[in-house]
Amino acid sequence: MKKMTLFLCAAVAALSLTACGGKKEKEVSVDVPKLADELLGTVTSDQLTETASDMLASIYFYEPDDVASAVAYASSGATACEVAVIQSKDSGNTDEIEKLFQTRVDNQSALYASYNEGEVAKLDDAIIESAGAYTVLCVCDDPDAAKKILEGYGF
Repeated sequence: MKKMTLFLCAAVAALSLTACGGKKEKEVSVDVPKLADELLGTVTSDQLTETASDMLASIYFYEPDDVASAVAYASSGATACEVAVIQSKDSGNTDEIEKLFQTRVDNQSALYASYNEGEVAKLDDAIIESAGAYTVLCVCDDPDAAKKILEGYGF
């Protein structure tokens, strides 16, 4: 009887631990260009230029076949400000996109540290968030305003 009780307790403990794991996927639907434009118009005073769509995969190093839609805006180099919104074909790819965005931020931080150290603080506050199949990178003057916009979209 004691062995049976011990076994049941162990089984219940194992099941309770597995119930806590996993990333809950949010159901969101985002108009990628609209979100990118809203972030662009609200959170930075810098003049950002839309990045050509055929250049995005080489800038962020994602696999083009994994992406359904992408829009990005970047500074000419005077500031670190940048907005990128990517919709993956499979929501399972968002972790990889987040890692690629973090690599981009780390590389930009090292670059700006060498010639415009004031911009590194913006990169330190970079927003990288995912919801559903969407991943956003926002390096901007007002991260709090960016977070509010993203909350409105379900991030």
